[in-house]
Amino acid sequence: MLELTSVYEFSRHHCVAICAFLIPLNLLATSGTLGLLLFKHPYEKVRFWATVAGCVAFPLLLHVGTWLMIGVVQLPTFILSGLGITCLLVNLKAIQDTQKFQDWLQVAKGFVRA
Repeated sequence: MLELTSVYEFSRHHCVAICAFLIPLNLLATSGTLGLLLFKHPYEKVRFWATVAGCVAFPLLLHVGTWLMIGVVQLPTFILSGLGITCLLVNLKAIQDTQKFQDWLQVAKGFVRA
């Protein structure tokens, strides 16, 4: 059986490497989902990338959770939690209401151009 204590220790010991990998990957995957929505790609493609991005956001939240379990409550834990939750919610919303989200992005695109 897998001992979770060793997994938690691994996560905390290699924190810089894990964050250096997961944060850019999380941002790129979520940006990819938003780009697919913005350019009105098929729902299957959007759903695939949103699922991939959600699978990247979840380990980031688990990693932050290992720090919270031992009582490390600092600004980076809140920032990373916020990033993970935001990316997870954006991708879930992209799967749930694709058409509404595309319409909202088109409105936002119009404001940026104005």
